[in-house]
Amino acid sequence: MTFLNSSERNWLVAGFGLLLVILCISSLISYQNVNQLVESSHKSQQTYEVIKNLDEVFAEITSAESARRGYIYLGNRSEFNRYKSAIDRIPVKLSQLHQQFLLEPKEFSSYQELQKIVLQRVELLNESIALYDINQTALMQQSILTSRSIALRERIHTVISQLSQQKQTELKQSIEQSKQSIQTRKVIEVWMMIAGFMAIFICFAALYSQVTQRHQAEYLKQKLMQQKEISDLKTHFFSMVSHEFRTPLSVVLGSVQLLIKGNSDWSEARRLKNLDRIQSAAKSMQQLFIDVLTLTRADAGKLECNPETIDLEAFCLNLVEDFEISTNHVIHFQTQGKYTHANLDERLLYSILSNLLANAIKYSEPGSSVLLLLNGTSDRIRFQVKDQGIGIPLEDQPRICEPFYRGQNLNYAAGTGLGLAVVKKCVELQQGVMTIESEKGQGTTVTIELARHLLTKDNCSISIHQNAIL
Repeated sequence: MTFLNSSERNWLVAGFGLLLVILCISSLISYQNVNQLVESSHKSQQTYEVIKNLDEVFAEITSAESARRGYIYLGNRSEFNRYKSAIDRIPVKLSQLHQQFLLEPKEFSSYQELQKIVLQRVELLNESIALYDINQTALMQQSILTSRSIALRERIHTVISQLSQQKQTELKQSIEQSKQSIQTRKVIEVWMMIAGFMAIFICFAALYSQVTQRHQAEYLKQKLMQQKEISDLKTHFFSMVSHEFRTPLSVVLGSVQLLIKGNSDWSEARRLKNLDRIQSAAKSMQQLFIDVLTLTRADAGKLECNPETIDLEAFCLNLVEDFEISTNHVIHFQTQGKYTHANLDERLLYSILSNLLANAIKYSEPGSSVLLLLNGTSDRIRFQVKDQGIGIPLEDQPRICEPFYRGQNLNYAAGTGLGLAVVKKCVELQQGVMTIESEKGQGTTVTIELARHLLTKDNCSISIHQNAIL
């Protein structure tokens, strides 16, 4: 609205107000149509149920009459049972009709008449059965009862037909009224929709030029921000790499110079200590190079996954042994479950576990223990690395796996902020899941779950792509 003058703003406010009114009226009409359809459907259902119950009452009476004749003339006990079943169902049907006709005062008197004559006929049928049980030869009395019963049946049929006809007529009238009302509302709704589209079109035409200009300005601003972000990322990356490479290189050069100058005067232990420093610095540079290369390939979609059968127990033992040689931390390795072999990428698995163990050692007190746990099932492999270190603050945990991001409490320990980012990429490439449980000052537990069988390279895929680092 800042690009528009006062008159244009007033015009737009009026246009949107008109559109809102049109939409409200259209919604109200649609709501009324839906309500009327629901009411019509409900009424139709009730009418069909009434007609159905009326037919069922007549059918039960007819069935009872047929069973009575079978019992009286044939003496068949099964016919008597059929008669009793039909007689027992008649009060149930009448009760249903009673509830339905309570809502129809105009037709309730007809229902009462129907109920009266149905009960009279049931009484005659029971009287006929009772007479047969007392005197099976009383044919004259049975004939009289049968004649009265037939007369009642005709009256019942007439009343049911009248009630059904009334219901059907009411249903037709209701349907016709609903059709006409809905059709009228549809016409009004269509015109309202046309008016709404016209209002939208007018508003769009008025704002199109301003929106286009604003969009172009925002696009240019976004491009500038992206370029600045990329520039800052590159600057940060080169600064970090320069610093991280400079430190181990200084160690290597210094140790080499010391070895050259004092090699003849030094003891074997001092000479080995300097060689260990050189080796440690070289490993740090190698790990940094591997991490940067892994992230770069992952972001470019060129990091491959080549699964092969691995003895995970032996793999973890060798890894733990390598770490224990170069650190004064105690690393405990435990195995749970009987499945210790899996089809995984050994190179990616090494990057995952070596980075997790390196982090656990780096951010724990010297001499503290680190646990590496392997748990294998028939279809999943779970690794857990637990430490007793400084932990990760809760506010840092959502971003802790981003490249170059380091927690607020990690200032005292050197690092690149690439370790967990590399772990996440390698886990995702193998379609695994990584979860982190940590509390500041209480240590950290990182859990990695991978499928036990990655049979081909096609099973591996990167699920998250970010901009390339370089």
